[in-house]
Amino acid sequence: MTTMTQTQDYARRPNWFARSEMWLDDKGKGAWIAVIVLGFIFFWPVGLALLAYMIWSKRMFTGKSCTARRTRSTLSTRSTGNSAFDAYKADTLRRLEEEQTNFEAFLERLRDAKDKAEFDEFMNDRAKRNDTAAEA
Repeated sequence: MTTMTQTQDYARRPNWFARSEMWLDDKGKGAWIAVIVLGFIFFWPVGLALLAYMIWSKRMFTGKSCTARRTRSTLSTRSTGNSAFDAYKADTLRRLEEEQTNFEAFLERLRDAKDKAEFDEFMNDRAKRNDTAAEA
């Protein structure tokens, strides 16, 4: 029983890279930028790799803080140890993600309808101009 608990604890514990990432996220974008600059100063491939990682992970260009993003992702995956609550939480998160997907699809349909209406209006105006030009 003890080895299973130790194994589960070890599986939940982040590796050194994840711990470093969390530490930098807690400090904010300034810490990330400082590490990138230091990486370029000491060994340029490290700085380049960190810059690529910042761009790839979209940390550099989002308005949200790194801490808010990390907190949201850890809340959705962290287990409380209570299986009933974890099942409820997983179901609720699944429903919210489904609602978000449905809402995004709804917004896409609205944009498509607006685009079609604008295009139809353009084509009608163009047809009217062609008719008046043909009459003249």
